[in-house]
Amino acid sequence: MDGPAIVFFERPTGALPATFASPFDPGEPHPLARRAADELVAWLGARAEVPAFAALDAPGGGKMFGVLVVALPDGRVGYLRAFSGMLGGAWHVPGFAPPLFDAAARDAFWPAGERTLAELDQALRALAASPDAQAARAELAALAARHAAELARLRDCHRDRKAQRQAARQAIGGRAWPALAPAGVDGDGGAAGDPDRGRGAGALDPARRGDAAAALHALDQASRGDAAERRRLVAAHAVERAAAEAQVAAFEHRRAELARARAERSRALMKQLHDSYVLCSARGERRPLRALFAPGEPPSGAGDCAGPKLLGAAYRAGLTPLALAELWWGAPPATGGRRAGQLYPSCRGKCGPLLPFMLDGLPVAGAPLFGAAAVPADEPRVVFEDRWLIVVDKPCGLLSVPGRDPGLADSVVTRLAARSPGAVAVHRLDLDTSGLLVVAKDPGTHAELQRAFARREVDKRYVAWLDGSVAGDAGTIELALRVDLDDRPRQIVDPVHGKPAITEWRVVARRADRTRVELVPRTGRSHQLRVHAAHPLGLAAPIVGDRLYGRAAARLALHAEALAFVHPRTGRRVLLERPAPF
Repeated sequence: MDGPAIVFFERPTGALPATFASPFDPGEPHPLARRAADELVAWLGARAEVPAFAALDAPGGGKMFGVLVVALPDGRVGYLRAFSGMLGGAWHVPGFAPPLFDAAARDAFWPAGERTLAELDQALRALAASPDAQAARAELAALAARHAAELARLRDCHRDRKAQRQAARQAIGGRAWPALAPAGVDGDGGAAGDPDRGRGAGALDPARRGDAAAALHALDQASRGDAAERRRLVAAHAVERAAAEAQVAAFEHRRAELARARAERSRALMKQLHDSYVLCSARGERRPLRALFAPGEPPSGAGDCAGPKLLGAAYRAGLTPLALAELWWGAPPATGGRRAGQLYPSCRGKCGPLLPFMLDGLPVAGAPLFGAAAVPADEPRVVFEDRWLIVVDKPCGLLSVPGRDPGLADSVVTRLAARSPGAVAVHRLDLDTSGLLVVAKDPGTHAELQRAFARREVDKRYVAWLDGSVAGDAGTIELALRVDLDDRPRQIVDPVHGKPAITEWRVVARRADRTRVELVPRTGRSHQLRVHAAHPLGLAAPIVGDRLYGRAAARLALHAEALAFVHPRTGRRVLLERPAPF
């Protein structure tokens, strides 16, 4: 196999990195990695007419690319390029790092496996479209509709008969006659044993009492007759429906067999596929892909991201990795969160277990621990306080509540608990967001305030600077959100599986290529304002300093500036404002 295509820097490189920066750090990469990324962006931009690259600009066609700065054994420095997945339907593209899997081993099973899956898919589609299957389902649906109508008509008839019997009983001389009705039989009247049932019976002479008893018995028999009639109709329906149900069940059994066969074949094929990936560390240790995800299964696409491809290519060629940068190129994904030419850290879902192993043996900086930075001791500043609650102005960089990592114990709640034991945050602000935060001093107040938040009875207003010009002056964004399973804690837009999220917005200032907006969330989803700002179907301009959905900066320019709610104990409306520090 030919060695990787190394691109050499035209100008002097300057100082080389002493350590390999964490691939999960969203901050600015080493200058050489940035320089390589900028050169790749220029190179991609010059190939807009090449079909494989032009397709990247089609809706949903963009993808991640990566550059890896490397040192050659002779001391020269250059960089490798890679793309995630396939490019233009090809795994191998000249000038880019090849995939990690063994191509010969993959070719031995993958084409045949794909054909088998395609045949099973075709069989499933053919079965679903089968005229016989459709006719059987239509016949069963028609029977169900007719049977439902017949039962409804019989039910109406029985209701009318029951009303007539009840009127007849009242005409005889009472609601019911326990002394005359058979033991335990209620017919259409009240409960057996009702003390009112026998009222008035003793006033009748024996002859009339006998006539009444006979009449009541006849009414009870008629009631039993209605019940028997309904049982006969239900039984007849079951017999009539049996043949149609058997036909449909036969088709469903065949469909289930095909679906099970496809699932089993797909699992076996994926196991073979994952077994064709063998990863190497900087120490020369080799491990199969599956071992790095054990005891779970690798997610779809694991091992196909740009970062692992680049490291694999460098090790095979005897090159020393120095710095990595990954970027998005092309149209943004439908889920949002990616902009052409923007650098992003490696994903944690697919690359989290791979890159630490592949980098083992190199001097690598630790992954950043956000929330561990020192915050002045006099923070957060109290804006409002009484016997039941505290409202503070949370600074950027301080967690609302303690994190899971031992190094993330410092938080608003931790600091307030020192002066108010039992303090509990009613809601949360992101680590990077500043502004008004409510903390309850007792469980009852906490529960009442949380109910108010859940009922959307708390008004919140945020202010933010956006990185870009926003079209329009005001509006409402409705984009459903869910967590990105491959890259937590990022959230993505998903109209099918996401939870509803609504944000109202209004432009308050414009400056060069930035826009200042007021944001009013009508729902409280994680990262709602950040995603709604950055997504192309939202404001198409990420918040300044957003390290997850835009470009990192000194701080996230998002601040919760106003808060209004009804005090759960006093009943008075509390209205608080705190101007943004930016």
